[in-house]
Formats: sequence, structure tokens, C-alpha cells
Amino acid sequence: MVPRGLLATTLTATCLVTPGVADARRTPSHAQPRAFASCAGLVDYARRHFAVTDGVAAPAVRPLVPPGPTGIGVSQDGSMPPAVVPAQSTAGSAPSFSTTNAQEPGVDEPDLVKTDGSTIFAVSGTALHAVAVDAGTPRLAGSLPLPSPSGAQLLLRGSRLIVISAESTGVPVPAGVPSVAPSIAVGGGGRTLITEIDVHDPAAMRITRTMAVDGTYVDARQNGATARVVISSSPRAVADASVRGAPAGWVPRRRFRSRLTTRRYVRPVAACSAIDRPAQFSGLGMLTILTINLDHGLYQADADALMGDAQVVYGSPRSLYVATQRWVDPSTPVDRLPSTQTTAIQRFDASDPDRTTLVASGEVPGYLLNQFSLSEDQGRLRVATTSRPIWWNGVQAPPASQSSVTVLADQDGALTPVGSVSGLGAGQQIYSVRFLADKAYVVTFRRIDPLYVVDLSTPTRPKVAGELELEGYSSYLHPVGDGLLLGIGTDVNASSNQALGTQIELFDVGDPGAPRLVRKVGLGRGSSSQVQYDHHALLFWAPTGLAVLPIQDPGSSPAFAGAIGYRVDRSGIAEVGRVAHDAINGFVPAVARSLVIGDRLFTLSSAGVMASGLDDLGRKAFVAFAQP
Repeated sequence: MVPRGLLATTLTATCLVTPGVADARRTPSHAQPRAFASCAGLVDYARRHFAVTDGVAAPAVRPLVPPGPTGIGVSQDGSMPPAVVPAQSTAGSAPSFSTTNAQEPGVDEPDLVKTDGSTIFAVSGTALHAVAVDAGTPRLAGSLPLPSPSGAQLLLRGSRLIVISAESTGVPVPAGVPSVAPSIAVGGGGRTLITEIDVHDPAAMRITRTMAVDGTYVDARQNGATARVVISSSPRAVADASVRGAPAGWVPRRRFRSRLTTRRYVRPVAACSAIDRPAQFSGLGMLTILTINLDHGLYQADADALMGDAQVVYGSPRSLYVATQRWVDPSTPVDRLPSTQTTAIQRFDASDPDRTTLVASGEVPGYLLNQFSLSEDQGRLRVATTSRPIWWNGVQAPPASQSSVTVLADQDGALTPVGSVSGLGAGQQIYSVRFLADKAYVVTFRRIDPLYVVDLSTPTRPKVAGELELEGYSSYLHPVGDGLLLGIGTDVNASSNQALGTQIELFDVGDPGAPRLVRKVGLGRGSSSQVQYDHHALLFWAPTGLAVLPIQDPGSSPAFAGAIGYRVDRSGIAEVGRVAHDAINGFVPAVARSLVIGDRLFTLSSAGVMASGLDDLGRKAFVAFAQP
């Protein structure tokens, strides 16, 4: 084994083509979807596949880090009840306020807090709160009860706010973990509610329009004035045999209501002839993309649909990608499981602000971890996959498990592999990945944490440039400039492989062939951070190199729930200060988000919003939310 903390010998890797890649090269057209010719054709297709699957979805990818609890922090006596979640920075010269920590510059992602620099809009409990901060001191300007606050996520454009939430009619997919959601809930499903709110006067916010769509919210992206919301629907016909012979049993509905004009309608998300189906069966669910021009509102929402399931969403400035594992019969005996999982990927053109058009499809061997497994660069899609989950059907560490990075190009409507490097982490699986320009940084783990640097400068011949092995693993990787990469993850006992608590690692990746660890900071046994499974939880303020993480540490004395700020630069990681909100009914609320406006750090919890000094995180002021 390579000595821990030292550069491992560069992995000898060439452009390897897996069997799945070879098949795709021979018959690129096999992956191209086509529209149903009629409603009768759609119903026939659905009924034939239902007879094989009984409506059961393939086993879902399990989260690497279990979703955090949903309560309010740590008790004053040190016990640990449920928790909440956090936000991020912006690029450019001396920006005045931070934005949601998103994967791609210029492509916003929904979150539970948004700001325009003068007002913070945040969801807490059952209400939307508007906190005025233009004077540097938070002041509650107004609150608005939400009709369906469950899992609410926000998108903001000027004076129009969009709230995406779950209107439960069954068991909804938890918002924030789209990559681990089951694709079909037999006999259930849910309904996604999109609420348009006029916030031009924060003291008098009002709901103007709503749209409810059958299905569970997967994810959304915003390119300028255009928001695209991805919904995965379970067909009613799965649970109700009486509608299996009708289009209404398989095609979800959307319900629109305007409080401005009193207009209402209920209609299918799309006409049968406008719904595509993949050439290879990908599930009985319906993938719907709502395209909303936020300058005009919900009444102009366009819908595109594909019969298949949606698990992972990635958005670039010009494209929206939706990835789904290929269906596998859950009753398949272990010895007859396919040697590798396969993931179908659909590319939608996002260049038209008023619609989203399916333009290419393909597949890669293996499964994706999350949205960071995908990245578009110069018109090509780079994909990081693990061939087979090490936990699949209770089989531990199958020898064939390995990870790959594949480059796909759109060739006449087929996403065709043009280059691939494999052999990463034999017997391991990917725990985090980040594509930055022509490099990919991939962390795999089973007993050690190899950080691979993959050189993608020649897309047709990617190669592993360097490797670093460490104890533990990083769940999230974030660029912090100047050839530095910040890793947030879990420290692990070297002998027992037992998780110890949250750790922060700073890597120097300026030399791709020789990545090195600059500094490692452990946050205490039993500590946790929501950054480990939700990247929106991290704030990195580039102008001052300030990283703020929500932390819960019940093992410290006294127990801590709040946020910790670190100065991150080439010299290492140095703690700047800590923020903790006042206790509510004996519990210290967990910090849910952090953001910068002017010279203040604002932190959000279920209790309210606190303003702190940006230099030392010292408390300045606090505004409380009304408690239920």
C-alpha cells in the first residue's frame, strides 16, 4: 500500500472501452427515443411493460451519507434531536452578496433561501419570511403562509418568487436528495406544487398563481429568466387497474389556478403524440420538464415529457441532462444480476428560453452518485460512474466494482462515447466527484480515500494524471481558487474503518501529477455537517476566502449546533469564529443557511436570522421568526 498522505504511483491507465461503450459505438441509434404515434400506442406500450414489471421500479441507489435529521439542533444538555440545512458565494470582482452554492456559474439551483442583496427570502416552518437587510441589521418585513410548505425550494427573478414544494397525495420524494429517490412508488406518488409569489413589496407578499403536477419533484435549474422543473410521476394505473386501458392512467395531469384572473384548468402534462419513449425500456414513470419564463409567470409554462424515470438532474448554460438507471427486475437472483449497472442519459436543449427539447440520448455503464457525476464542456458530456454498487443485493465488495470517467459527444442525436478511462478504485465506489475545466477530481472509498486527478484535456484519450491516498473520504469537493480544492467529508478509523466525525481537507491540485494534502481539520467525534450530503449547505465567500459550514457536534463540551467559519488559503485552514443561535424550548437550533451581504454574515435557522461580523463572526443582531 502507498504510504498514507503521500502521492501514489501514477495509475497506469489508457483509453479503455467497456463492453457498454463498444455497443454504443456500433449502434448509436439504439439510444434514440421517439414519440408515440397515438394514445393507443402509448397505452399498449405501457400495458405490455407493466405485465413484465408489475409496476415495480429497479432498486434505488442508496445515499452514501444518510439524509440528516429534520429537527432543530442540539439540546442544552447535549442530547441530539433532529436538524435542518445551509447557502453560497458568487463569482466576479467584489460582489456585494453571495448566491446559492451551485454547480455551474450562471445556472442557479433551487434552495430554501434566496436574496437580492436587500431582502432575504427564506422558508421556515410553514411560512415564507422576508427579512430586510438593506441597513445591515435584519428586520422582519413580512411573512406569508405557504399552502404546501413540505420540502419547499425557492427560485427568484426580480419581484417574482417561485416556490417548489410537495403536495402530498402519497409518499413524496424528499427534496434535496433527488439522486436517491425511488423512481416509482407503487400505489402512491405525490403531487408537486409550484407557487408563484409577487414579492415586489416584502411587507405584502401575495400568491398570484399555482400549478400542481402529478408526481414528485426531482430537481430544477434556472438559466436567466427561465426555470426548468423536473418531475417524476408514478402512473395511476400501477395502483388502479380500472384506468390501465386509458391514457389518463399513464399520463400525469397538471392543474393551474390564477388568483389574478380566476382562470383554472386541468389537463394532461402533454398530448400523447408529444410524449417520447426510449428505445430501451427505462421505467413506467413519466419524466416531465416544466419550462417557466419567470418574467411572465406560470401561465406560460411549457411541458415536455418522456416515458421513463428521472433520478439525477444536471444543468449547464446550454443543456439540461436527466439520468436514470436502467430497470432491473428486483427479484433477479444474485448470480444472474448483470455484471454492470447501466445509466440512461437524456440531453435536452436549454438554449430556447421558452421550451426544453429532447435532442439526444445515450447510456453509460455503471451508476451515478449525484449531479456532480455529470459535466458539460465544449459540447461534450463527461460522466463519472461506478460499475456496480458494492452493496448491491447484499453482495459485499464484488471484485468487478470499479469506477470510470467517460466522455460522450452528441452524434446525430445519440450521446456516443468517444473516450473513457476506467480502473479507478477497484472494489470501491465513488463518494465524490468534481469536474473543473479539463480536469476531473474523483474520490473513491472502501477502506482508504484515493483522490484521483483525471486529465481530460484530450477528450478522446482521458488519463489518470495523479493519485493521493488518505484515510476517510470527502463527500463534497469545492474549488477555492489558486489550484486549491476543499474536501468536506468523514474521518475514518484506520483499523476499524469506523466513521469518527466530520473532517475538512485542503488539497493542492496545481500540479495534476502530484496532488498533495495541505491541511486536515477534524471537527470532533460524532460531529456532522449537512455539506456532507447537500452542497447548498456550504458558503464559500471568495473575496475573503471564508468558508462557512453548519456543524452539529453533540460530543463537544458543551454540545455545539451552529456554523463555523474558516479562512482557507494556501497556508491552510484557520478557524475564524463560530455562530450559534439562541435556544428554543431547550434546544439550540441548527444553522440552516449562511450568506454574505455587504460586510455582514447572515445565518438562518428555524428560530430566525442572525447578523454577524464578516471578519470574526461576532454577533451583531438577531430577528426572530414567529414560532408555531
